[in-house]
Amino acid sequence: MNPTSLLLPINQPPPVTTFRSQFLNPTPLRLTPKFYLKRRIQSTVLSSSSVQDKPTSVNPDVFGGKKELSPIQSLVDAMSPPIRIASSALIFAGAIAAGYGLGLRFGGSRNAGVGGAIAFGAAGAGAAYALSSCAPEVAAINLHNYVADFENPAALNKEDIEAIANKYGVSKQNEAFNAELRDIYCRYVSAVLPASTEELRGDEVDTIIKFKNALGIDDPDAADMHMEIGRRIFRQRLEMGDRDGDMEQRRAFQKLMYVSTLVFGEASAFLLPWKRVFKVTDAQVDVAVRDIAQRLYASKLKSVGRDIDVNQLISLREAQLAYRLSDELAHEMFKEHARKLVEEIISTAVGILKSRTRAMEPTRVIEELDKVLTYNNLLISLKNHPDASRFAPGIGPVSLVGGEYDGDRKMDDLKLLYRAYVTDSLSSARMEEDKLAALNQLRNIFGLGKREADTITLDVTSKVYRKRLAQAVTSGELEAFESKAAYLQNLCEELNFDPQKALEIHQEIYRQKLQQLVADGELSDEDMKALERLQVMLCVPKQTVEAAHADICGSLFEKVVKEAIACGIDGYDTETKNAVRKAAYGLRLTREVAMTIASKAVRKIFITYIQRARGAGSRTESAKELKKMIAFNSFVASQLVADIKGESSDTPPEETQEEQIQQNEEEDEEWQSLQSLRKVKPSKKNLRKEIQTEITLKDDLPERERTELYKTYLLFCLTGQVTKIPFGVQITTKKDDSEYVFLSQLGSILGLTDSEIVGVHQGLAEQAFRQQAEVILADGQITKAKMVQLNELQKNVGLPPQYAQNIIKSITTTKLAAALETAVGQGRLSIKEIRELKESSVDINTMISESLRENLLKKTLADIFSSGTGEFDEEEVYENIPKDLNINVEKAKKVVHELARSRLSNSLIQAVSLLRQKNHKALVYSLNDLLACDKAVPATPLSWEVPEELSDLFIVYLKSDPPSEKLSRLQYLLGISDSTAETLRAVKDRELPNGAGEEEFVF
Repeated sequence: MNPTSLLLPINQPPPVTTFRSQFLNPTPLRLTPKFYLKRRIQSTVLSSSSVQDKPTSVNPDVFGGKKELSPIQSLVDAMSPPIRIASSALIFAGAIAAGYGLGLRFGGSRNAGVGGAIAFGAAGAGAAYALSSCAPEVAAINLHNYVADFENPAALNKEDIEAIANKYGVSKQNEAFNAELRDIYCRYVSAVLPASTEELRGDEVDTIIKFKNALGIDDPDAADMHMEIGRRIFRQRLEMGDRDGDMEQRRAFQKLMYVSTLVFGEASAFLLPWKRVFKVTDAQVDVAVRDIAQRLYASKLKSVGRDIDVNQLISLREAQLAYRLSDELAHEMFKEHARKLVEEIISTAVGILKSRTRAMEPTRVIEELDKVLTYNNLLISLKNHPDASRFAPGIGPVSLVGGEYDGDRKMDDLKLLYRAYVTDSLSSARMEEDKLAALNQLRNIFGLGKREADTITLDVTSKVYRKRLAQAVTSGELEAFESKAAYLQNLCEELNFDPQKALEIHQEIYRQKLQQLVADGELSDEDMKALERLQVMLCVPKQTVEAAHADICGSLFEKVVKEAIACGIDGYDTETKNAVRKAAYGLRLTREVAMTIASKAVRKIFITYIQRARGAGSRTESAKELKKMIAFNSFVASQLVADIKGESSDTPPEETQEEQIQQNEEEDEEWQSLQSLRKVKPSKKNLRKEIQTEITLKDDLPERERTELYKTYLLFCLTGQVTKIPFGVQITTKKDDSEYVFLSQLGSILGLTDSEIVGVHQGLAEQAFRQQAEVILADGQITKAKMVQLNELQKNVGLPPQYAQNIIKSITTTKLAAALETAVGQGRLSIKEIRELKESSVDINTMISESLRENLLKKTLADIFSSGTGEFDEEEVYENIPKDLNINVEKAKKVVHELARSRLSNSLIQAVSLLRQKNHKALVYSLNDLLACDKAVPATPLSWEVPEELSDLFIVYLKSDPPSEKLSRLQYLLGISDSTAETLRAVKDRELPNGAGEEEFVF
């Protein structure tokens, strides 16, 4: 069996293993089997009959009865150590003398006497040794009898024990004497430890330590006895073998470990080899010590009630230290104990609160809660005591968090108690300061959140405030008070009530009064006076009053408006009109509020029509839905707005129409620029019934969507209604100008501005004109016939001439730009043509990209360097050409230099090649190109692998009669000296080298 199972929890069966015999002591003490049963019986009787507050006592019978001495032991017991030594010497000397005399007498010789002396001396020595060896056993027996005679073994005296050892000249380390000490100690410890079913009393450690010190036994020997007791418990567990016995022995082993650890203190780590003998780890030992210490401390706490004082706290601290209980655990245990004490009171209060007999019970509930507060205040005062460091840990305010009432169901009971205390605190219609502090403590004790507590307090206080406010209004006290605000503020201060919450109550009262007066659908003058009087008394702000009227009266008015709208185009009759007007004026709504309510309802209908128009399958169907919306606006929405304003919805007077037409004529001329716009704009020819323009969809739909809807109906007006007939045939029915009147109304409904409407018309006209013009101007050329077509198209579309010209210019410009790009890319465009285009006001920057302009610059420079003239105009190349092409001058110079350097060497190579081909004319052109490149980038003399060919080049160029400066510069570039040049000039009239004749070159 595994010894560690002794430390398993009581409710778990121990694991079964094979018993290991090496755990048993190979040299057991000399104890009779009857001792075990006798010890258990005595221990059980003592434990069951003892009381917790009495010290642990041990029956002297636990050591057994007195032991009898043998005759020789009695003899030794009667002798003191000096007499015993002298007697031993006399016995030895007498034995020698007697042996010598008898040997001499019977042997007749001296040798016989000596032999007799030796024989009798050995016998005497044996007798003396036997006498001396009995001393430790006699001392042990006397020690046993001495201890057994004590009625209270705990009263042993260390000096008496030492006197017994000294009396017989025996050391405590003597085997026999020490064995008796160990046996006595083992019996005593076994007797002190309570039975397995009993708990420790708490004084066992002090009792054992005191007895151990009095007995004078060494710690290693005492520790061996503790381990021996552990072996006995282990063997008893094996012998009993049942579950109950196993649990009992496990409890007994845990108690032994706890007591042993405290008896030997820090030395227990090496004096008590639990791990080696019983396979018990240090952690298991610590757990056993902790658990038993907690049980002892809990037992000590049971004696502490709500009337705890300083002495009890100091005693608890001493007990905690004696039990070796950590401060953290002691703190938690005291907190838990205090919580349980409070929970008992709370349970009583809850029972009273929920009982059916409610007479005088609220007072009893408050009394119970006052007990909790008193106990909490006591703990707080003790925490702040000057000697608080000597008190048991955990002193402080009580909290029910983590206990029986820390749950949702129990929390509801705590809220009821808190509400009861708040109600009692306000029973005098005032909130005192001490009650506020008590409520704050009670909230902390109950573990209520600030929001929860404030909600309960607000609910109770609101009812009290309402009650006092009603009394003040009924009695006329509030109305008679000069400053209503001061009166209400004073009332809030007395109840410790938030003025903002009070204002909310005032607003609620006002709203209730308004709902009561407006129940019949209108407010009379008397009703308005009563509301105004209530507003003044309760100091309700004007904004709040307006909001209340807008909400309550507005909801009634909204109902009337929805009913009127639901009547539709045909159902808006006189009865509906009267109902709207009565609601608008009888409910005392401002025009702005009434219009806001009506606008919300009308716009909702508008959105419905818009959604149907979006989901329509064709433009014609969408236009039909939009036309329905226009009709609804004309016959329902406009009439509704007129009824709210109290105006007539008939056609306005002629003067008003004239003013409107005059204003329209004075507006922007853009309205006259398009035929469709002229049809939309009101005039004397299309006078129509006035419609409302205040309710629009400007804020409900984005501008893009509103313009698209307007554009859809505009296209319907332009193209007409398309009807499909069988065989895939479509019939288009043109509409008259009346559709443009609906289009104008649609623009008002959509909330489009004049500029937005003009933009839609212009955009649509421009789009139609552009599509046709791009077909006509496909080749980018404008002819007289094409201009006739474009003018006819412009009239048909109704686009103003200036807009048509802009579109034509845009198309031609785009075509021209594409043609220019192509010409530049193909090399068909020169700098001369670029200058002609600029003179024709063509923007080269937009027509030709920068990269193509740079390519054109390189092509122009290549033409200059390959012209064969040998000329290079710096002003033309560095200034005029970059300016015409809009290229940076520095960038152009860089391109010129790079191209000149590359063409310089190429021109020399080409000239030599032409020389060899005997093409003298082209050779001169190549040398001129060489000189042109040299002017752009002055070069150093050129090198060639056949110098004679350079002289031939010079002769050929000399024959062409060039200007002297060119000839001189060529001489320098070819590296020809002056003397050689003179020689070559002398023979210039001779036949040309490599000519048709057979004459060879001079060189």
